[in-house]
Amino acid sequence: MQGKVVVITGATSGIGQVAAERLAAMGARVVLIARSEVRGQAVLSRLHERAPGVAHRVHYADLSRLTEMKRAAAEIAVAERRVDVLINNAGALFGSRQVTADGLERTFATNHMAYAVLTHGLRERLIASAPARVVNTASNAHRFARLDFDDLQSAHGYRGFKAYRRSKLCNILYTRELARRWAGTGVTVNCLHPGFVATRFADQSIGLFSRIVRIAKTFAVSPEKGAETIVYLASSPEVAHVSGRYFYRCRAVTPSKRAQDDAAAERLWLESARLGHIN
Repeated sequence: MQGKVVVITGATSGIGQVAAERLAAMGARVVLIARSEVRGQAVLSRLHERAPGVAHRVHYADLSRLTEMKRAAAEIAVAERRVDVLINNAGALFGSRQVTADGLERTFATNHMAYAVLTHGLRERLIASAPARVVNTASNAHRFARLDFDDLQSAHGYRGFKAYRRSKLCNILYTRELARRWAGTGVTVNCLHPGFVATRFADQSIGLFSRIVRIAKTFAVSPEKGAETIVYLASSPEVAHVSGRYFYRCRAVTPSKRAQDDAAAERLWLESARLGHIN
């Protein structure tokens, strides 16, 4: 990772922060995308402590807003001559249905559309930097999900965890289709389940599910353990030529049947492109 540039979202806490610090310690220059300036500066300071003399950077954007993700991608594309690794890691769960200014349900916007918009915005940099990698944080929660293309915005019968499960299924289908479309470019695309990790996840949610998650976190793995597969996919030579796969504990595993549906993956791609106004 010496001298490589890693762009990462969701790195101001939890597994993303651990992954960013580990990759910086391995020699990478880390470019953060954060929403909170306070947390962004705190992590930037930690990165400079782990790897002094390296020009780590932070860009600020609300990952639920398409215009802000496009802006952040454009700023990074101008500022960075190369992007060797893109880690789409930010994710959230919301107990009540919220709609962004773009008219998108906030879970879908944050957990899926942000991945698609940012990756598209950095496409030229990634391909020009090949061999390069895209790493998407998904979840085993996808196994209980199914997509309803007539209601991707969860307008009917919204439940927080149901919307979250759908977004994680989207992550895997998107990874599958992106790997197919970028085959031959020198850019690999993989996704992962980090395990059930004790992080800030669901802390902003309310209701019974949020209380259950807080209790369950006492039995969860540490962020250090949860970050291992992210770091592995971003850096290991063992997966240099592997693309389109789903990993858990640094091993390729088989996702649900719905996550292997190529027709659904292509349809999601087309619908995401339409919603995000991307080609």
